[in-house]
Amino acid sequence: MTITAMLRAFCDAVEQRNGRAFAELFTEDGVYHDVFYGAFAGRAKIAEMIDDWFYRTATDFRWDMHDPVSDGTTLYARYTFSYKSTLREANGARAMFEGVAIMTLRDGRIVSYREVANTAPAFVDLKFAPERIAKIVAKQGAELKARPEMQRHLA
Repeated sequence: MTITAMLRAFCDAVEQRNGRAFAELFTEDGVYHDVFYGAFAGRAKIAEMIDDWFYRTATDFRWDMHDPVSDGTTLYARYTFSYKSTLREANGARAMFEGVAIMTLRDGRIVSYREVANTAPAFVDLKFAPERIAKIVAKQGAELKARPEMQRHLA
């Protein structure tokens, strides 16, 4: 499967709420690091993330990958992502994000997925209270500071 076909299958599986097809894009020991929900390890948990976690408070997902770059081991792609929120306070708003997907590949499958996403506009779209936004952003900051590659920056 080409990189372009894999990325389209990735996005289509989310849009179609097909966790099994999504998880098949990953290795058996693959890990999806979600910017909101954290890490999901193994195909069963990755499928659950799509079928349950993603659709628990949202519907009508749209996901597009743009400008992929890969050396065969690492894949970067800019993405645009949105969904219609079912949270009461969002009043049916469409939350929109832009980000960069960072994937480690092995034998044509994803070993690790993580992302850098601009989540702030979505929080405004969802009508989150400023205190709730601050709490979420603080959690994201703590996770960033806990990563090994940030240790030199904390010294």
